Amino acid sequence: MNILPIFCDIDDFCLLFEPLWRRQLLEIRQRDRAATLCLSEVMTIIVLFHSSGYRNFKSYYTGYVMAHMTWAFPRLVSYNRFVELMPSALVPLCGYLQSRKGSCSGISFVDSTSLAVCHNRRIHSHKVFADCARRGKTSVDWFYGFKLHLVTNDCGELLSIRLTPGNTDDRRPVPKLVKDLFGKLFADRGYISQPLFETLYDGGVQLVTKLKTKMKNRLVSIFDKLMLRKRAIIESVIDQLKNISQIEHSRHRSVTNFFVNLVAGLIAYTWREKKPSLNIRIKEQLQLVF
Repeated sequence: MNILPIFCDIDDFCLLFEPLWRRQLLEIRQRDRAATLCLSEVMTIIVLFHSSGYRNFKSYYTGYVMAHMTWAFPRLVSYNRFVELMPSALVPLCGYLQSRKGSCSGISFVDSTSLAVCHNRRIHSHKVFADCARRGKTSVDWFYGFKLHLVTNDCGELLSIRLTPGNTDDRRPVPKLVKDLFGKLFADRGYISQPLFETLYDGGVQLVTKLKTKMKNRLVSIFDKLMLRKRAIIESVIDQLKNISQIEHSRHRSVTNFFVNLVAGLIAYTWREKKPSLNIRIKEQLQLVF
């Protein structure tokens, strides 16, 4: 991943965002010394980690950034100091992620994935996320942590994101997820709900799901059947987020840095040149939706 366009884009965002953000902060009478690394440099280093191939941030920072990236970051600080700077980048990272979202074309896909924060055998002794993580269940196994709810378009771009405790029903955050979307929303059988369908339909979104075994047949257009078969695109997005962007691991020692890791991983995904795509961005085909 090329560092120059990422840093320039993040730096341009920080030039606009940081002054507005500082005005909203509460005034605290303490020394406000300028950090050696500017905010855009901290954000860039964190985002680049998720495309570096390293599985451990300490190895990445000490073995790669400090050894080979001094030409780009001449004022690098120690690893311990950088870890102290990471929480200050959380709010700007969240704001920057909003600017990296894709555009809705009328064809959207929704799904959720588990984010385990520890092994099941260590749930009772786990303390870092004891106040916010919950035990949930997927189609594979039980887990302890959070659920990440995603909505993507037909080009694999992120449209909406929500994070909930692990015991949250997949259908619960959907109305907020699709608040600014339109067209058709394709989902798996876990999202079947008549009240949810009616709520979304009133908001201009049609929920399309497969039928369960004992449900009565209903008329479904050929286009909807084809898109339901292509719903695996969002599963490919989740696979890249977990295995390439590394948004899930059990080594977190801070709740704040967990969120920094998650948001930075999502941002790193938005910068990937090749995302899962259906290649249907043809005007005539998109008109079939309506």
